[in-house]
Parts: sequence; structure tokens; C-alpha cells
Amino acid sequence: MAMDITQFLLSAQSANAAERTDAESKLKQFQEQNRPAFLLSLSIELSTDGKPNESRSLAGIILKNSLDAKDATMKEYLVQQWGGTDITYKSQIKGLLLNTLGSSVHEARHAASQVIAKIASIEIPKKAWPELVGTLLLNMTEQDKPATLKQATLETLGYVCEEISHNDLVQDEVNSVLTAVVQGMNGAEQSVNVRLAATRALNNALDFAQTNFQNEMERNFIMKVVCETAMAEDTLIRQAAFECLVSIASMYYDVLEPYMQTIFQLTANAVKGDEEGVALQAIEFWSSICDEEIELQDYEVPDSGDSEVPHSHFIEKALSSLVPMLLETLLKQDEDQDQDDGIWNIAMAGGTCLCLVARTVGDAIVPLVMPFVESNISKSDWRSREAATYAFGSILEGPSIEKLSPMVNTGLVFLLHAMKDENSHVKDTTAWTLSRIFELLHSPATGFSVITQANLPQVIEVLLGSLRDAPHISEKVCGAIYYLAQGYEDAGASSSLLTQHLLNIIKCLVETADRTDGGDSKLRSSAYETLNEVVRCSNLEESSQIIAQLLPAIMSKLAKTAELQIGSSDDREKQGDLQASLCGVLQVIIQKLGGVEQTKPVILQAADQIMMLFLMVFGCRSSTVHEEAMLAIGALAYATGQGFVKYMQEFYKYLEMGLQNFEEYQVCSISVGVVGDICRALDDKVLPYCDGIMTLLLKDLSSGELHRSVKPPIFSCFGDIALAIGEHFEKYFQYVVQMMQGAAEVCAKLDNTDEEMMEYGNQLRRSIFEAYSGILQGFKNTKADLILPHAPHMLQFIALVSKDQPRDETVIKAAVAVLGDLADALGPKLKVLFQEHSNWIDELLREFLQSDDEQLKETGLWTQGMIGRALQSG
Repeated sequence: MAMDITQFLLSAQSANAAERTDAESKLKQFQEQNRPAFLLSLSIELSTDGKPNESRSLAGIILKNSLDAKDATMKEYLVQQWGGTDITYKSQIKGLLLNTLGSSVHEARHAASQVIAKIASIEIPKKAWPELVGTLLLNMTEQDKPATLKQATLETLGYVCEEISHNDLVQDEVNSVLTAVVQGMNGAEQSVNVRLAATRALNNALDFAQTNFQNEMERNFIMKVVCETAMAEDTLIRQAAFECLVSIASMYYDVLEPYMQTIFQLTANAVKGDEEGVALQAIEFWSSICDEEIELQDYEVPDSGDSEVPHSHFIEKALSSLVPMLLETLLKQDEDQDQDDGIWNIAMAGGTCLCLVARTVGDAIVPLVMPFVESNISKSDWRSREAATYAFGSILEGPSIEKLSPMVNTGLVFLLHAMKDENSHVKDTTAWTLSRIFELLHSPATGFSVITQANLPQVIEVLLGSLRDAPHISEKVCGAIYYLAQGYEDAGASSSLLTQHLLNIIKCLVETADRTDGGDSKLRSSAYETLNEVVRCSNLEESSQIIAQLLPAIMSKLAKTAELQIGSSDDREKQGDLQASLCGVLQVIIQKLGGVEQTKPVILQAADQIMMLFLMVFGCRSSTVHEEAMLAIGALAYATGQGFVKYMQEFYKYLEMGLQNFEEYQVCSISVGVVGDICRALDDKVLPYCDGIMTLLLKDLSSGELHRSVKPPIFSCFGDIALAIGEHFEKYFQYVVQMMQGAAEVCAKLDNTDEEMMEYGNQLRRSIFEAYSGILQGFKNTKADLILPHAPHMLQFIALVSKDQPRDETVIKAAVAVLGDLADALGPKLKVLFQEHSNWIDELLREFLQSDDEQLKETGLWTQGMIGRALQSG
């Protein structure tokens, strides 16, 4: 039986903490004791005009949260709860929600729309609410229905379309929904709110309109209405119509040709003189067209022009009018845009679109942009100088090096001078443009760079001088130094050019990281990230002494963080951020010096002190610090090898905490990776800790709470442990193999049409194979027979993966490696099994042996040899 919960809902929003806590407790108690009656009470509250707006709003929020959650496991639980609710209650709740669409209170209608859509997302795919769409459409077709009901109905239809798949409705329903929505958009509709709701609903329903867009007459009608709506009097309606055009550009690129002239005119007018929200969407339309054409170019078969969707070259055709339109937007900067990274305005959108146009058409953009750059770069008005610089930086990716190099060589000197411009906007954009030049046109390893022995000293002098500029400019300069250093990675003799400046660069970056005027900017973390890249990419033979000197300086800084005064959570967060950055630098130094025998002693001598610092950092319990310290400890384990065992007793409790950190799952994932690093470093010396580690890893795998992305690394980790402890892995084997076979079954059921799920499936498959390889190699000499009963399942799994479409190269390579490991470990005992499966195994190996990829060929040859040996013996 439902109860009146108005007072509880009001008290749950009280300023009095005690009253609020008591009310929240009573609501929770009611929900736990009788969930169906609780949901019904909330629906009555929401649907009753005359109840306070505050209680109705909260009722809507609780209803929505009772049906959906961001966390996938929680969402599944809520779906099951709703599915198990008595049909009488469900019918009453749905009836009340549909009635609420006719409420005089907007907030109640809006909440009901969202809740109806959440129920629809559960029921419509199961054909459990077949009458919903028809019921909603009656609100649109019956005479004399109030505009507020139509508006709420269209909003509901939009939300429903957003929640469900286009496969969940039959075509007749789709046609009826589109008819109702397009009628609501019509200029004859007098209510602005109805037109706006209809236009937004169409945007959500476009995915359902695939059949309609293939029919020329229906498509023409939809496009006509959308284009007319883009000229409506109301700003929000125009913006919503352009949002529809953006979606249409992505979904229905292949049928846009007849409408492009009209759309160009509409977008040009909007960019030139409409409100910012509308103009931004008009620019976004062209960005979406670029995205489509870039993708088509990426997937086109060379020379044949073949691709499923015809390439209409819209950008190329519109180029001579589109580029001037975008260049004009660059002059519409905000006064404070360089102070806020999150700002998005017409100038930023125009520049972003210009970048995409350059990537789409390549060389053809250069002659259209350079006259604008040349005529504006020296003007007295800062807006002109900044826009010219932004335009120059925006066209550096796409055109050929041959086309770009003359203008970049000339422009570099000008840009270095512009870093002393009197205007901060100009300097900010100049630093960004320099970082783009160094990222895209500075690659000595491949034989081309705008940086030469002659101009490098000036480049370094200007950049290091500009690090002392305002924080937002200094941050961009860090980016330029980052890419400058990155270009010299693996560049042979050319990297020596940077070595002579290395000490000065490191000194200036450390000083920049110590600046106290950065406020909320990312200057400190940018300076440390750049320092990491400078160290990582340096020529070790020439720079080892400089990096060795940096090590104690960073260690000293990390030690001092323990002395910081912590008076608030904000202080604690700042301390954590600083420790994270310093641990990051130490990780890079450890990897750089510890990876080579000549410089490894530097790390080994400091290892005790370094480890003490990391353990001190763990005491702070901040997740960011935890991550960075964990990663650095992984690097230290690799560098110290078996010597790491002396730290294990003290470190183990933190490793345990990391492996149990379900909430901050990245920390858990990194901790799993560190277990692998430790196994590779310690070999069988890790044995005393394996019971605890394996218990936690198996518990992690069984947990429904842990984020799924952590699970593949756990399987890989089993392989590392088995390889490290060999025959001692026997005690865990049965548990592990059960988990692996279960995961293999999950792989077979994953939805391969969903890109994200496909990627996850590939990670899972690859990690299962890595685990099998580790176990097979670990058991090879003493316990191989334990695997024999599982060999048929392993072969079936490999056969299944070999048929994957599309096939992931890293997965199939890991699978073929397992085939070789099986043959190597069990030899003649698998002779009959290999013969039974010879058809697909031979075909798979033939593919590998014919591959252009040397690694695949090598794996194939080794596996072929192992299987050949197994077949000949016995």
C-alpha cells in the first residue's frame, strides 16, 4: 500500500542536518521494506498537482535513480529489481507517469518524461510496454490537447529514442514518431516550446530514420523542415535545428549532396550574424563533415577509391568560400580566453574547424590561408595578430612537408620574435603554434626538421626566457619544449644538438615547477611532464651525468613534501599533486638510468632512500599519489631485480591496499601491473607473498564491483606469477584455469558490433593467452601433465579466435604463441589432438609465414617447429 511521503521528501531537503538525516533514513527504510509501494508513493507524489514543487522534484529524481545508474553492475541490479516488481504496481506507476505529462507544473512534466524513458529503456527491448509509443502519439493527434502536454510528450519521445536502440521499434512506429515530431517542428505550430521540444526530439530520433533517409521523398521533406526550422525566430529553436544538421552530417553523409548549397548558405548566415550558440553549431556542421571525409580518406583503398560510402568531397568543393568564413571567425576572440582552458567560443571553434579542413584537403588550404596570415600578422590591433598566428598554427597538419617547409622556415623567426609581443593573447597563441611546429615538423630521425644547428640556440633562448612569462603562456611554452625534446628521441647524432642545452633546460623547468604564481593553472604539472619528456628523450651516453645530478634534487623535493603544513583538504590535495608529479619524475629517471648496465649503479646506490620516500608517500593515502608511486615502484623493481626482495615486507601492505582498491580502479589496475613487475624482478623469491597476492587477485576477478577494465591485466598477471614460481603455481592452477575458461566463454558472447565491447573482448582474449603462455612455460619441466586435460579447451578457444572478424593482430599472435607453448610443454602427448585440428592450424600458420610482419613470421616459424617436433616424436 502506498503512503503519503510528502513530509519525508521535504525534510530530506531541510537546512537542518539532523532533520535531513532522519528523513533520508526513513525514506531508505521505506524503500528497503517495500520497494514497489515506495516507487508507487513517489509516482503519486510526482503526479499530484497541489503537492509542493520541492517534494515532487525530489520524487522524480529518486524514481529516476531507482531505475538507472552510471555503474554497470548497479544498473543491472536496478533493472532486475524493476523486472521483478509486481505487474499491478508497474501498471499503476506507468499510468501515473503518463498522466503527469499533462501537469501544469513544468518541472513535474520534465521529471516524468525522464522516468518514462528510463522504464522504456528496460521494457521496450523486451516488448514489455508495446502500447507506450501509441499512447504518446495520441497526445499529439487528438484535438484540443494543450501545448504543455504536446511539449512534454515530444520531450518524452526524444528521451525514449535516446534510451533505446533503433532496432527496438518497428518501421510503422518509427514513421508515426517522425510524423509527430516533424509536425511539431512545423512553422504553423504556434507554441515555441512545442517547436523546440519537437526539434530536440528529432535530433534524438535521427538514428531511427535510416529507412526514411533512404527514401528520397521522405528525406526531402525532413531536410526541408530542418532547414526551415534553422531560420525560426527563436534562438534556441535555430540552435536545436543546427544540432540536427550536425547529427545528419555524421549519420547521413552519403545522401547530403542535394542539400549542401542550402546548408552552406544557412551556416554562412549563422556564422556571420547569429547568436553565438547558433553560430557554434553551424561551424560544428562543417567540422562533422571534415570528420566524415577524413575517415573516408583513412579507409579508402589506395588507387581504387573503393569505400562503402562514396566520398563526395564537400570540403574541397566549398573550400574557396568556407575558408574565408572560418578565417573571419578567428577575429572574434574573447578578452579573457587565454586565461581559461575550458572556454569555447566562435574563434576557438573556427580554428578547430580550420585544423580539420587542413587535414581533409591538404596542400589546397595553404594559398587560401597565407594571404590572411601575411596581411594580419603585423597589424597594430592585437586581434589581427593573434588571429593570423592562430590561422598559421591551424594548417600545419595535412599539407605536405614540401608545401609547408618554405613558409614555416620563414615564419619560425617571426614567431620567435612574437614571443616578446606586448599582448598576452598573441604570446599565448604563438607558443601554441611553436609547439605545433615542433610536434609536426621536427623529426630528425626521419630526416626532416625545421630546427637546425644554426637556429636551435635562438629557439632555446626564446623558449627558456618565455618560461618566466605569465603562467598560461609559460604552460604553452612547456608544451613547445616537450615536442622539441621529443623530436630528438632516437635521432642519432642530431640528438647531440640538444645535449649542450640540457642542463639549462632542466634547471629552467625545475624553477618553473617551483613557481608560486600558477594559481589553479596546470603550470606545475606541465613543467614536470615536460621535464619527464626531456629526460626520457635525451641521449643517455652524453646526458647520464646530468640526469644523475637531477636524481638527488628530485628526491630532496619529495622528502620536503612531508613537511608541508596541511590545514585543509585543499592543502592535502595540493601536497598529493606535487608528490604525484615528483614520483613521476623519479620513475622516468629510474627507467632511463636503470635500463642500461653502465648507469644502473646510480639507481642501485640510491634505491634504499628512493624506496623510503615512496613508502612515505603511501602514508598520504591520496589516490593520485598512490598511482604514481606504484608506477615508480614498478620501475624500481625492474632496475633492482632480485635486490628488491628486501623491500617486500614493508611494501606488501600497500600492494595489498592497492589490489583491494575497487573504488579507484586505476590504482587497482596499476597495482596488478606492479605485481607483474615484481614477479619478473624476483622470480621465485616472490613465493612467500604469492598466497596473499593470489587470494586478492582471485577475489578481484570474482567481484561484480570492480571495473571490468582491471580484469584482463589480472589474467596476464597470473602468467607472470606462474612464470616466476614455476611448479609452485600448482596449488592455484585449478582455480585459475576455471576462471580462464569462464572468461573465454564470456568472450564468445560479447557484442562485436559495439566498438568498446570489441576492444574489451580483445584485451580479455589477449590476456587469457598471456596467462596460458606463462603457465605452460612455468610448468614445462615438471608439471606439464596438469595442463593435459585442458588442452582440448585451449585449442577450441584458439580455433574460435582464429575465425574472429575483424581479427586483432596482437590477439592472434598471442594465440599462436600459446599453440607453440602447448607443443613445447606437452610434445608427443598432443600428437593426436594436433592431427585432429591440423586443417585450421596449418592454415593459420601458413598465414603467419606469409605475413610481411617480421614478428608474426617469427612466431609462426617457432610454433610450426614446435608442432612439427611434437608430431614426429612418440
